[in-house]
Amino acid sequence: MEAHLAELPQSHLRLADLTNRKATDFDLTPTPSERQAIAAALDLSGVKKLRFSGHLEPLGRTDWGLTATLGATVVQPCVATLTPVTTRIDEPVKRSYVAEFPEIEAAETEMPEDDTVEPLPASLDLAAVMIEALTLALPLYPRSPDADPADVVFAGPGVTPMTDEDAKPFAGLGALREQLENKDK
Repeated sequence: MEAHLAELPQSHLRLADLTNRKATDFDLTPTPSERQAIAAALDLSGVKKLRFSGHLEPLGRTDWGLTATLGATVVQPCVATLTPVTTRIDEPVKRSYVAEFPEIEAAETEMPEDDTVEPLPASLDLAAVMIEALTLALPLYPRSPDADPADVVFAGPGVTPMTDEDAKPFAGLGALREQLENKDK
């Protein structure tokens, strides 16, 4: 993934160089070759459009807040037919970068309730934030509208596969009751 992303322009903002009195606006629109590198890195068929715009604003004396909008049009293979599926993504992105971020020393820990809070970096790579937001917004199982729901049946060799009807053990009881009632008449 790193090799593909090496083609992206450096979009680092050194936070110490920004004025802490007002917001700093940004607007990233990767070129076609940069979008191709992102598509290759994320294992997508293509990224037709991609834009990440917003602002960084000071939060107190040392902390920063990022508020942005991610807009993208991506192409992924359908999970059922492998035909290309085009998806439009419009996502709000929020991050808080705080100086007093608690250091985690345990091997395992619970996720914090607010997953938008991150440690304050010396410089912020806006392209990395954009790619992370895009990755999180991608559909996990893109499906073509033409893909038929298929009955997929799996079983080992020599084993009769279980069907949906077999999984409904009480489905045949109504017919059995009717048979018994008719037998008594």
